[in-house]
Amino acid sequence: MDVNDTTSAAALDQLRHQSADPRRRILFTGATIVTMDPALGVLDRADLLVEGDTIVAVGPDLGARDAVVVDATGAILTPGFVDTHRHAWEAQLRRIMPDVDDLGGYVMATLAGYATVYRPEDMYIGTKLAALTAIDSGITCMLDFSHNSRTREHSDAAIQALLDTGIRGVHASMGPHFGDWDRQWPGDLTRLKDRYFSSDDQLLTLRLATLATEEIAGPALAYGPQLARVAQELGIGVSVDAVFGASSSEAVLRWAKDGILAPDVTLIHATGLTSEAWSAMGESGTTVALAPTSDAQIGLETAIPAVDEALAVGIRPGLSIDVEVALASDMFTQMRALHAIQRMRAVNAVYDTDRQPSRITTRDVLDFATLQGAHTNGLAGVTGSLTPGKRADLLVIQAEDLNNMPLNDPIGTVVLGSDARNISAVLVNGEPRKWNGQVLDVDLPALRDQVRASREHVLSTPVG
Repeated sequence: MDVNDTTSAAALDQLRHQSADPRRRILFTGATIVTMDPALGVLDRADLLVEGDTIVAVGPDLGARDAVVVDATGAILTPGFVDTHRHAWEAQLRRIMPDVDDLGGYVMATLAGYATVYRPEDMYIGTKLAALTAIDSGITCMLDFSHNSRTREHSDAAIQALLDTGIRGVHASMGPHFGDWDRQWPGDLTRLKDRYFSSDDQLLTLRLATLATEEIAGPALAYGPQLARVAQELGIGVSVDAVFGASSSEAVLRWAKDGILAPDVTLIHATGLTSEAWSAMGESGTTVALAPTSDAQIGLETAIPAVDEALAVGIRPGLSIDVEVALASDMFTQMRALHAIQRMRAVNAVYDTDRQPSRITTRDVLDFATLQGAHTNGLAGVTGSLTPGKRADLLVIQAEDLNNMPLNDPIGTVVLGSDARNISAVLVNGEPRKWNGQVLDVDLPALRDQVRASREHVLSTPVG
């Protein structure tokens, strides 16, 4: 599937023509398929068949009558990446503080400042921009930790943005840290679930977003039995941000004692935690979302992504982008940063001894970015691997591009060699969202105007 191949454009026309057919078939042929399914592994010169929104077969020489055939020779097929934590509403403020060097600086500038003047339309534009950028760089599932829900309309706008982009979105809703707001959260979660999340078989899912402790924004936003009860009554998962240091370690032990640590609870960052806290997390099956560049660049507690601590207690973490006001937007950066930092630590720990370093591999970080991310978001049965029966969330990555050829190791090529320019196609739920290297159905000039207008409003409106 050469990005300049007219056959590819013809295939897209066929797919669009058949878009209303729930039994539409797409057959990708001749690809190197990195399934991320432990039972299937990596397949060379193989085919993948999609029917409707579902992967129905993976293997050599499949063949399928009435399928739209896409020649993927010279390409790698992988699952779409899964982002387990991104504050998407901030996207129009990208890299506005690239050298922020502590959490307090970020909090005061962004959450106590810019956030307080956001209108619903600003929530929409920021979230839409983040989601489209995610798709462009191969992220097919994104958890939007939407912690600026000042009114019902702010929440509605953030959710609508996810709907309009076609991403597999997880809307994690939280009230804002500072400024005036309607205090409708968490009560409004019931309305949101009824209006937008009534079915379990849809692109969007709902979670409750909260903080580890009350130090930043007071007790109303801190995880505990009351918020756990809200989530349990609604049947939704919980994502807990700002989990780091001694106070969070104490909180984790309280949650364990209260019985509110569980596999549907995700702890984000998890830096600087005690061994006792990690043991409680491992025993409960709690999931962890690491933010490799955020921890290291901003300097959160130890500033070291807690991958070794997670693996030591049997937790395979997901990965996340976090805040685009200071960080990169793509999963390739997260994988490479974590791979380099952990291996550096491992070698440094045994330097000048006869011990062998315990290093993670490129397969590990790709697993974190796909299957484990899906598990962290509560969607392991839906996405994260190219397993027959799962939804067709997948990437076509060009292995013969200048920066990737020749293809010697497909996982190494994806993790260490590739970037957004090599992703020629992205499917989400069986629907093409990027094709021939271009994100589909986006009016870029109009979007630029909207993003600039929103940014100017935010920057020019007095705070408080």
